[in-house]
Amino acid sequence: MNQDRYDAFRALHHRPGAPLVLPNAWDHASAAALAEAGFAAIGTTSLGVASTAGKPDATGAAREETLHLGRRLARLPVPVTVDIEGGFGAGPQEVAALAAALVRAGVAGVNIEDGRPDGTLAPLGLQRELIGAVKEAAPTLFVNARTDTYWLADRAGETARRLSAYREAGADGLFVPGLQDGPVIAALAAEYGLPLNILYAPGGLPVARLAELGVARVSTGSLLFRAAVRHAVDVARAVARGEADAPGVPAYATADAWSAAYRK
Repeated sequence: MNQDRYDAFRALHHRPGAPLVLPNAWDHASAAALAEAGFAAIGTTSLGVASTAGKPDATGAAREETLHLGRRLARLPVPVTVDIEGGFGAGPQEVAALAAALVRAGVAGVNIEDGRPDGTLAPLGLQRELIGAVKEAAPTLFVNARTDTYWLADRAGETARRLSAYREAGADGLFVPGLQDGPVIAALAAEYGLPLNILYAPGGLPVARLAELGVARVSTGSLLFRAAVRHAVDVARAVARGEADAPGVPAYATADAWSAAYRK
């Protein structure tokens, strides 16, 4: 990927009042379809990638699948950012090596989280080291530092402590999934001087309101993957009842073209 692509991805996070709506794909076809639909950038969902491989999410089990998918998706005509869970490595050197491999492939960004499978948060010092190592190994990579404090820990004090630390470590953006409190979002967006990423929540704050609050990026996370599975089950049940019509479902040739898109 040339420098223009990295710069373009970074610029998508600095459009006041017009946050980057980032759909998260789980395979090549879903990413190609989203790019064709006009989205300016595509992310991956670790749950989707792990689940399609028959592996658990957030445990580091889907490292190779994630790396392989990132390399393929980097061929798309829009920037791609990859969810690397907690870094897929035992320490900063391994995580930095993964980041360097992704940036060589042309990936524009990564999402790295501090939540752990046992329901705890990674030690703050270690997480700072991971972020710093990634930025040193891949300076152009947009590092979206995610804290799971609104899912796993005391919210107010620990969130502030971790966001400050991740900013100091060199993070390019900050991500607080689970947060839907408008005044808190506005305060975080104003306080840290970095693009704030919020996870879209069905029934929660709409994109327009998040834009008013200063949010720079709105991710769909695993929502699209889960919706696709649900729709597949619904259609299968309709077939069994003899009711299947499936309006709007893409034609075979269209789906096949998605899989072939940008293949080299």
